[in-house]
Amino acid sequence: MSWGQNRKTWLMMGTALCFGLTACSGGDTSESQADTRRTATNDAAPCPALDPVEFRWIAGGTLTKGDDAQLPEESGPARVKLAGFWLGTHEVTHSEFSEFIRATGYITVAERSPPPMADAAADMQQPGSAVFTIPVDGNPNWWRWVVGANWRQPSGPADNHQPDPREPVVQIAYDDALAYAKWRGMALPSEDQWEWAARSGGANPDAPPSKAANVYQGSFPFNDKGSDGFTGRAPVGCFPADKNGIYDLIGNVWEWTVDVADRADAASPAAERQNVIKGGSFLCASNYCARYRPAARQFQERSLGTDHIGFRLIDPTRPPPPQSPPTP
Repeated sequence: MSWGQNRKTWLMMGTALCFGLTACSGGDTSESQADTRRTATNDAAPCPALDPVEFRWIAGGTLTKGDDAQLPEESGPARVKLAGFWLGTHEVTHSEFSEFIRATGYITVAERSPPPMADAAADMQQPGSAVFTIPVDGNPNWWRWVVGANWRQPSGPADNHQPDPREPVVQIAYDDALAYAKWRGMALPSEDQWEWAARSGGANPDAPPSKAANVYQGSFPFNDKGSDGFTGRAPVGCFPADKNGIYDLIGNVWEWTVDVADRADAASPAAERQNVIKGGSFLCASNYCARYRPAARQFQERSLGTDHIGFRLIDPTRPPPPQSPPTP
């Protein structure tokens, strides 16, 4: 199945993903763009200054992966020994990604003309991406294809909200994240590295404590109370760092990993290749998704970004810090 065919199938039939990717359609996009404005609530405290330390050392250890698996896509218990590594303290920001674009002229997947699709709606033949939308009377879909939605304008051109420079960059396909990482001379983390960082940092195995992460409070998808201070993406580093000094591993936006989805059809020539994403997002609520847990995972088509998926880096070339303990 080609990228275009997969995209059409995803948008027409929906995808059973935890973050609400159950339906999406073409058509009039002005309403969806207006509905997805990202705001801080009146309860939001000013974000502290961004941590000047870009990478922190995650000491190696043995991860018991899947020891609290709760959902079908989560694998059973497995012990994985991991060497230490340098992990980005925050998700790559809109400002940082802008520097990459200015330096290279790179064009993201969402900005490119999509491949031809037979019988597709006119807007599906134009560059754009998937945008979350609060369902309304006459259109129950949660996700819609919005022409012109991309990393510069995550909800599309009709939304006047401009991303904060410190917001995590979104509408990033897997190849976009890889291109940025290559430009920086770095890499994306593996699923095991990501989960080990979250667990060793003290992430709650079930749900983040109140106001400890940017997640959805209220009845999804209609009423995000924003009691954590935000009703959408938050600038990176607004919530407390974990024990390792890492910010926003849980919540805010999902994060790409290098791991290919280990599902029955993942390697099939007829299937769009998918990778594991981790961490949940501002759309994860207790009544739906609830994948703001270190063990939680989801599968995402490599060629499709959304307005709630970003990424962070590891630095695989930097030597361990002095007197770093050996991996137990």
